[in-house]
Amino acid sequence: MKWLIAVALALFIFSGLTPWLRRIGFGRLPGDFRFRLRGRDFEIPLASTVLLSLCAGLLARLL
Repeated sequence: MKWLIAVALALFIFSGLTPWLRRIGFGRLPGDFRFRLRGRDFEIPLASTVLLSLCAGLLARLL
């Protein structure tokens, strides 16, 4: 149950930080896919997710 709360909290924080992260380049890295299907825009930020995961892991290891 704790992991579910942690994941929900992380998603909430990440969704709030998305506009700021876009200004510094996240979501526009090579490996981030954007496409339009039936009039809807979809984004799959693979490279940004890997980079954020590495940063979070490094931060967790340092603390």
